[in-house]
Amino acid sequence: MTFARLQIYLAVVAVLFAAPVAAQQQKEEAAAPERGQSAGIFSLLPADSITDHVLGTASGEIGYTATAGTLNLFGQDGDPTAKIFYTAYVGKDRKPGRPITFAFNGGPGAASAFLHLGLVGPKVLEFGPTGDDGTTPTLKDNPDSWLRFTDLVLIDPVGTGWSRAANNDIAGKFYGIDQDADSLAKAIALYVQKNDRIASPKYLLGESYGGFRAAKVATALKDNQGILASGIIMLSPLIEGRFLFGADDDPLSAALRLPTLAAAELERRAAFTPQSISDAEQFAMNEYLVRLAGPAPSREEGEAFYSRVASLTGIPVDVVTKTRGFVGDVYAKQSVRGEHVVSQYDASYSRPDPYPESAYSRNDDAILDGYTRAYGGAFAAYAASDLGYASEMTYTLLNEDVNRRWEWNSGHGGSRQSASASTDIRDLLSVIPTFRLMVVHGYSDPITPYGMSRYVLDHLPPALAEDRTALKLYRGGHMFYSDPASRRAFAEDAAAFYEDAVTE
Repeated sequence: MTFARLQIYLAVVAVLFAAPVAAQQQKEEAAAPERGQSAGIFSLLPADSITDHVLGTASGEIGYTATAGTLNLFGQDGDPTAKIFYTAYVGKDRKPGRPITFAFNGGPGAASAFLHLGLVGPKVLEFGPTGDDGTTPTLKDNPDSWLRFTDLVLIDPVGTGWSRAANNDIAGKFYGIDQDADSLAKAIALYVQKNDRIASPKYLLGESYGGFRAAKVATALKDNQGILASGIIMLSPLIEGRFLFGADDDPLSAALRLPTLAAAELERRAAFTPQSISDAEQFAMNEYLVRLAGPAPSREEGEAFYSRVASLTGIPVDVVTKTRGFVGDVYAKQSVRGEHVVSQYDASYSRPDPYPESAYSRNDDAILDGYTRAYGGAFAAYAASDLGYASEMTYTLLNEDVNRRWEWNSGHGGSRQSASASTDIRDLLSVIPTFRLMVVHGYSDPITPYGMSRYVLDHLPPALAEDRTALKLYRGGHMFYSDPASRRAFAEDAAAFYEDAVTE
């Protein structure tokens, strides 16, 4: 080929390839803003920070290393899809076999600051002399920190805390039962691999929806990551959606809730005793359940029955009679007289009713939307000052958008009413011989009543449950750990739970 012909050939080739190359450049330029946006949101997260600390406890000083940072998740194309924020506390000079616990809250849409600063971490947030003032909270060393018996990794699911997806469309792909469990299982696996913890006993701690989440994450760890959990601690958990959602006229659900309402009334009257709550439990699962499931009682029988329910709950007898004993819809407004409304998170706690003219509660919850909101700002300040992790991004304690967009079907074609973790619990107990479960509740928590968890545990096959499952109850509501005495009692029970696993 002559030089002239070669020039012509190269010119033709250049023309043929110019169009597709230009088109590809245009596609990349069009995608650039989206990638820039992803980099932008991720750029607000600082580099991982590692600091050393000492926690003083009654049993001596605990030296530990804290890591505040993120774990990266990627899509099939290799592009980053999310950064998951975590805080790890690892004891120094740890002995072989020291367990590690991965903890998260629920919602869906709640960050881990509740458990972090309220229960397990080396610092605890206190809410003034009365325990319910979030205006000037104080952060102190936590004498009941679980660092005494386990290393800790507190994780914020995507959309909460400082965990973010690359963009809003990608974020939605994390907002569902299975997607959420899979992403957290991946994050845990990444941490385990990067920190050489495969030989450590691995536990999961989850509060509220986080208890449900823990069972799903343990299953995802087993099925997708080849990691077996040694145990789960469910705190005030949702386990069976059929008991909680849309079940106000269901006799069994009402019977499982009644002891919680009775416990709250006993607390208000300063009359709480083990015997009194046992009597309420017996009544709930016998006469109360039978009456609600059967036809309306005769007038004389009804008067005695409704009077007993009124006495147990503090709800006026005429209101109980009108509802035929189903009091799930009316307890918030009717349990306390004098135009007060009780909290959904602790039925023994009440505040003046901002809407006394309304038959049903419409206000923000005095606990969830009141003093416990201080956990968010307190954690952001603590991360910056103590952990060396100062982010330009605000810390999202509760993300209502996550809750609204949540996909509850979990592959079963149902809704949140059909959400269930019982199958996961049974399977984990069956296939992991050393797996153990502890479920804990506050007596007066009406949003996840302890009777519902007791029912689930009582109906596990004895061969699975015996000596491997436990239900522990404490004074208080959904976040009973905000009370120092209940927090201390729970920490002691948790320490025994871990110790039993070591000695078996």
